[in-house]
Amino acid sequence: MAVRVLLPNAFQKHTNNTREISSAAGNLPELVTDIESRFPALRQHLRGDDGQIRRFINFYVNEEDIRFLGNEKYAFQEGDEVLVIPSIAGG
Repeated sequence: MAVRVLLPNAFQKHTNNTREISSAAGNLPELVTDIESRFPALRQHLRGDDGQIRRFINFYVNEEDIRFLGNEKYAFQEGDEVLVIPSIAGG
């Protein structure tokens, strides 16, 4: 099983300009671990000091917020497209 993961432009300096990866992760915790293993510099951007996924990092599965699909309990399906989107604040 594979899911397509699209990484934001803001992360590309930490991913050697990689915009898309394929992952065999079964759920969100596995996916974050997979991303971190490929791009260790992203860990500090994805997780806080407590090891939890940062609140301002959003994940969308097939254009739907993963929080409405069960968040960490959602089981990825073959062909799912996952968008990683950091919140951007401005004033």
